[in-house]
Amino acid sequence: MSADALRADIRRINTPATNGDRLWQDIVSTARFGGTDKGGVTRLTLSEEDRQVRDWFVDACEALGCTVEIDAIGNIFATYPGEDTSLPAIAVGSHLDTQPQGGRFDGILGVLAGVEVLRTLKETSTLLRHPVTVVNWTNEEGSRFSPAMMGSGVFAGALALDATHALADRQGATVGEALGVIGYRGEAKVEPSAFAAYVELHIEQGPLLEASDTEIGVVTGVQGVRWFDVVISGTEAHAGSTPMAQRDDALVRAAEIVLAVRDIARRNPPGVGTVGFVEVGPNSRNVVPGSVRLQIDMRHPSDAGLEQMESALQDAVLKAGAGAELKRIWSKAPVVFDPSVVEAVRGSAETLGYSATDVVSGAGHDAAHIATITPTAMIFVPSKDGLSHNEAEYTSPGECARGAEVLFQTILELDRR
Repeated sequence: MSADALRADIRRINTPATNGDRLWQDIVSTARFGGTDKGGVTRLTLSEEDRQVRDWFVDACEALGCTVEIDAIGNIFATYPGEDTSLPAIAVGSHLDTQPQGGRFDGILGVLAGVEVLRTLKETSTLLRHPVTVVNWTNEEGSRFSPAMMGSGVFAGALALDATHALADRQGATVGEALGVIGYRGEAKVEPSAFAAYVELHIEQGPLLEASDTEIGVVTGVQGVRWFDVVISGTEAHAGSTPMAQRDDALVRAAEIVLAVRDIARRNPPGVGTVGFVEVGPNSRNVVPGSVRLQIDMRHPSDAGLEQMESALQDAVLKAGAGAELKRIWSKAPVVFDPSVVEAVRGSAETLGYSATDVVSGAGHDAAHIATITPTAMIFVPSKDGLSHNEAEYTSPGECARGAEVLFQTILELDRR
């Protein structure tokens, strides 16, 4: 046996084991906060359901002896003490909010696995040199308030706090108001320097791991993303008495832009483009549409690819004619994760005997913001059929347990370093 293999065996034997059954029970239990009839979850950020799951998280961490802090954008930091109080914490976490009719695993797996790590430390009386902080980031999804990854964006300095507090949802409620309503507009001043490293466990939200029968994705980075709003103005008219040649149909022009988004992505592989929201006015069967609003999501792993896609989208909107306006509302550059933390994840999967492969995340994650200020990496576990943002989203108990084990082993490896 080689020296490296021997060291791996020693580490595996001496590493306390996280409890996969207990983690699964938490996944099932927390799904009641916003649970749907089809087994999914609707838990929009800063809603009553979000407050309930936040309260559960805070109570669980305080019961373990954690210090819990909440900052002004509602991020929650639960810190378990380490041996050396002068050392910054090793942070793990993700988010508790979901999409409308979303799943039970997206985001929350990373938070619950962090809680399971803390429980394992406590019940085995394991004291690391570094503290360990489990984080819930506010509004990762961006479904109620835009942009997405809001809490981590404010924390990392990518978004201004006051301007973010002033952002409103479609009903006119602002972020600041909503934080106050649920009681999570905190005052803690948690600085980025509080973290030695950040590791985020997440479901893949895609089909690659399952298709290759691979247990762990070692995430090396996150592709860039840009969000756009398009407003098309036409002329409302009677559907029965307005000749086709004399119509100024906003929806027809919007449809051309929708098809252009698809074609732009196909011409710029591995880029992807999505029109995920359409609002039509007046939205009546017998009225020619006079206004349409589109929300567009474009992603690519390179800045050059994003530039090409945005340029092509500008051309498509211009081609749609007068009254079509394009506005970029958010941009996040591609991110490359810290090589040393990535290697810690890779080595941890190897130590535990799990098959692993390097992947670039197609979805955005809070880790993309945190990577700009703290050494960061991510761990993926498979998603059945690649589904996410869907009530049928599923990752098996064993897959969740393996992810938590790799997360714990990675924390131990980073602590040794």
